[in-house]
Amino acid sequence: MKKSLLDDAFGHHVWATVTLLDTCLQLTPDQLATAVPGTYGSILDTQRHLVGSDASYLFVTTGGRAERIDEDRMDLSQLRAAMVHFGGVWAQLLSEDPDPATVLVRHRDDGSATEAPIGIRLAQAIHHGTDHRSQICTALTTLGIEPPFIDVWDFGQQQGTVIDLEPTP
Repeated sequence: MKKSLLDDAFGHHVWATVTLLDTCLQLTPDQLATAVPGTYGSILDTQRHLVGSDASYLFVTTGGRAERIDEDRMDLSQLRAAMVHFGGVWAQLLSEDPDPATVLVRHRDDGSATEAPIGIRLAQAIHHGTDHRSQICTALTTLGIEPPFIDVWDFGQQQGTVIDLEPTP
């Protein structure tokens, strides 16, 4: 099976979110309530928003085949399990090689809607995840906790696709 150009981007997106959730699973309730000015909210609220948004992006981009979640009622273990599941759903969607120009409509509960091509929706999912993971890492540093290494190079090294070579004489 041919690999999608976006497989690594979404593989990283899921891996980085799960890795960060693993770090946050070790925090106390008080630490999870940490919020930093200029960020989305507390660590827990931001994790819920990040994973819940992925569910929403997947619901729209798969034409409703992916289920929505009630992230506000989920703990970190449940969020982690959902994100792991989303990895397969993103991979399946990408394997279908959707036309990036196909316009999809997201209907909201209040009756409003947004029309956008799938290419923009996929780019938003990646950007959104990166933005909120960064905010959580900022909150962790204010607690004196070193965030995990979750950039794309770290992902590539962990996957064995990025290899650092020593200089040759």
